[in-house]
Amino acid sequence: MSVFRPFRAVRPMPAYAHLVAALPYDVMTSDEAREKVKDNPYSFLHVDKAEIDLPLGTDLYSDEVYAKAAQNLKSLETDEIMRQDKHSCFYIYEQTWLGRTQTGLVGCASIDEYINGSIRKHELTRADKEADRIRHVDTCNANTGPIFLTYKGNETVDKIIDNYKKTNLPIYDFESEGDVKNRIWVVNNDTGLTDKLEEAFKEVDALYIADGHHRCASAVKVGQKRREKNPGYNGDEEFNFFLAVAFPKDELRILDYNRVIKDTNGLSKEDLLKKINENFEIETTLSVTPFRPEERHTFGMYLDKSWYKLTAKPEVINEDDPVESLDVSILQKSLIAPVLGIEDPRTDPRIDFVGGIRGLSELERRCGEDCKLAFALFPTSLDELIAIADAGALMPPKSTWFEPKLLSGLFIHKL
Repeated sequence: MSVFRPFRAVRPMPAYAHLVAALPYDVMTSDEAREKVKDNPYSFLHVDKAEIDLPLGTDLYSDEVYAKAAQNLKSLETDEIMRQDKHSCFYIYEQTWLGRTQTGLVGCASIDEYINGSIRKHELTRADKEADRIRHVDTCNANTGPIFLTYKGNETVDKIIDNYKKTNLPIYDFESEGDVKNRIWVVNNDTGLTDKLEEAFKEVDALYIADGHHRCASAVKVGQKRREKNPGYNGDEEFNFFLAVAFPKDELRILDYNRVIKDTNGLSKEDLLKKINENFEIETTLSVTPFRPEERHTFGMYLDKSWYKLTAKPEVINEDDPVESLDVSILQKSLIAPVLGIEDPRTDPRIDFVGGIRGLSELERRCGEDCKLAFALFPTSLDELIAIADAGALMPPKSTWFEPKLLSGLFIHKL
């Protein structure tokens, strides 16, 4: 059973939706955000990265930043750029990118289901990142960025959403950065549909965090803080829930999440290849032609302006363990750690990560700038993610890259 309920979103007036909507706060630097908003006073980056409205050099974690975020959010309502719906609704959120469409339902999930493990995770979170979002949510008194959830699918939910899209016009229809087409529908309860959707989600065994582990953990901890301050709470208050978009897994796609390495651990090219060959078969591809893996357990390696195909040898593959069988695990445990000496990819400055959206040319560029070699991976699958989450296990860092990103600013959940 999964709890997923409608809510009264604070959302942009239709004429402003394309101006308010913004990429998530954590996919860009403060400087990049300043550049994006210089001609747009309505961008939600003024809320999610409020330091852009303060003097250069302002501490990103100062009280002034969080206070400015809350002030900017309030101004969007005061100036009637955004307005809160009068009744609780679900919202259908459709994104189309590169010919592929994914459709999710926007609603609120339960912090109790996160606490008891019914909402399943696959990544660890960092305390410093959590602390930042906890202060942001608490000061703004709102969930400002949706958590990206997935589930195994439900025929009733699918039919309601498909029929609603066919018989109703979207309230928002615009293209965002990266040529992503966004369409939004509001589903109220005039015909009992929100009740039907809420009931249908009770048949969903579990929800899985696809992206947004830090935002989710932070939202839950704010809810717990509110409970401590309100010991007489009855469980129905908004702080017991957090903003999310739930997508059926079959509509989602994970992109590759690649690695670049800043040194060869003191090894010559010949010694490096010899050590790699202990656990991987090595093939030289068409010299400068990038090699993009097309199946599991194969890797592209860029070294000294040449591409190589690596294939993991059977003895380093453990298909009985959902984590150990991941390509990111095989690469880390059979090459990056033993050969390159990078034991902890979370903290070692010699390794960096490049999302597949940037392409293999970005790996070549980095190797011409500040790195010595790079690895291209085959993408992790949704089935692998779910198997790991169901087992209560955790993926290695930087295992998944979801695209397109969910936009912030289209739905705000007040606590």
